[in-house]
Amino acid sequence: MKKAILQCANKRSLISMNNVCYNNLFKLLIDKGLKKSDLARMCNLSSPTMAKLSKNEYVSMDVLVRICRGLDCSLDDIVEVVALKENA
Repeated sequence: MKKAILQCANKRSLISMNNVCYNNLFKLLIDKGLKKSDLARMCNLSSPTMAKLSKNEYVSMDVLVRICRGLDCSLDDIVEVVALKENA
C-alpha cells in the first residue's frame, strides 16, 4: 500500500496528493503499443484532460468511460483508488 502511495505521489507531499492513480492506464497503453497522443485521439480527449490524467487528478466519469470503451477494458484496469493514512 505504501509503495502505491509513493508511486502515485508525483513528487507531491502525501497531504496534498490526490486519491486516484492512473498508472495502470499508462501501463496498459505500453502493453498495447499506444502513446498518450493515440489515446487522446482515439477517445477524443483534450490536452487539459490528458494533463489531469498524467498528474493523477480527477477526471469525469464520462472521460473514464470513453477510455474504457476505446481500450476495451474496465475501470479497475485503468484507475486505482489510493487510500491515505489518517495521520499523513
